[in-house]
Amino acid sequence: NFRHSFARSRSLSQRSPPDINQHRFVCSMPPGPTTMAAASPKAVGKVDEVVTSKPLLASRTAYKDQTGLKMDAATIAHRKAAILNGDSEQSGIHTENVKHVETTNFYEPDPLDSTQIKYPKALDLIGNTPLVDLTSLCNAKPGVRVLAKAEFMNPGFSHKDRIIRNILTKAEVSGRLRPGCTVVGASSGNTGASCAMLCSMRGYKCVIITSPKCSQEKMDAIRAYGATLLVSKPEQDYMQMEEDLAAKNPTWFSVNQYANSDNPEAHHCTTGPEIFEQTCGTVTHFVMAGSTGGTISGVGSYLKSVKPSTKVYLADPVGSVFTNYFKTGELGTGRKFLVEGVGKENIPGCLNFDVVDDVIPVSDSQAFAMCKTLARSEGLFVGGSAGLNVHAAVQLANTLDEPATIVTLLCDTGVKYLSKVFNESWLVENNVTAAVEGDR
Repeated sequence: NFRHSFARSRSLSQRSPPDINQHRFVCSMPPGPTTMAAASPKAVGKVDEVVTSKPLLASRTAYKDQTGLKMDAATIAHRKAAILNGDSEQSGIHTENVKHVETTNFYEPDPLDSTQIKYPKALDLIGNTPLVDLTSLCNAKPGVRVLAKAEFMNPGFSHKDRIIRNILTKAEVSGRLRPGCTVVGASSGNTGASCAMLCSMRGYKCVIITSPKCSQEKMDAIRAYGATLLVSKPEQDYMQMEEDLAAKNPTWFSVNQYANSDNPEAHHCTTGPEIFEQTCGTVTHFVMAGSTGGTISGVGSYLKSVKPSTKVYLADPVGSVFTNYFKTGELGTGRKFLVEGVGKENIPGCLNFDVVDDVIPVSDSQAFAMCKTLARSEGLFVGGSAGLNVHAAVQLANTLDEPATIVTLLCDTGVKYLSKVFNESWLVENNVTAAVEGDR
């Protein structure tokens, strides 16, 4: 039950904040002729410069006229024709101020070399996920906001892409992971899918061990990426199975996500800085469930390093031992709960309780009800752990008296739980009341 200092990851945080738009593409329509005419009635119809983005990210070339307004090729052609026809309204200029307009004042961009256009690979799309505003779910006082980071937009559809990228990359750099190696990892589902996906990209064989609690959709996804999937028997510890397989196969690389410090480091160096930058430093609270503990420990340690007043809350499913351990320092006895990928019956090495300020218990019914609320009122189709996070964040928001910015994570997509969280027969079979919350 050791606790990490994150000294190395803190030193990394002193670097310049990441460019959150590095791999995101934002398309904005250039102003049309009428808009430009209204904005600049005396603009001269001459192109002064051609501006291209470097590196080239798309086959668009932007133009600027003497007013500094950007124009695309279609707008240039429109204004050119209007000027030559003496139509000052559409050209955006006063023809009495222009004695002669030469067609050579307008020119087309040089043709692009298609081989120079840079497009992202799937690996490049990990991270830099957007924040969405969920304040409408609250009955909070003015100035209190709830934001959620859409981690289901990662290529593997969960935040676990971040940790697997970091773990595999560092293992490759250190020489622990070499071509021809087999990667083995225990997972409740999402880390397994992320591991299988990245191994398929990098050419490694992959063996994933999970428990029968894992949804069929996540199991199928792991197999779809080409990994070998082993499902533990009820009397087996699937995390121990990873250690046993790694011991029997010395050439295999063990992910060891529950005790690998590269797990929280990934969130300390990416998710935390992104949240701080996306909120312009206004974040006051971070709410997150724990399984390995990597996300809450990594994000929490970063936010507290740049803004010590930040409060970190552990959202915990009722039945997990984390709540009792935080309050009493004793493990206690866990009991069954249905939300996947959160809570535990033991304390993983990656969970640093030093960054946790308080715990918010959430029942299965509350978590699943919030999943339905998010789908039916916000159009967000997310999994049970995301519902648990948002329920805890909303509950916290409704208790605050001062303005605050609460951030949580939408860990994965609801598509992974069609056979469970969004299956009425399964809910009834498991005695879960998951009616949509009608009284917020």
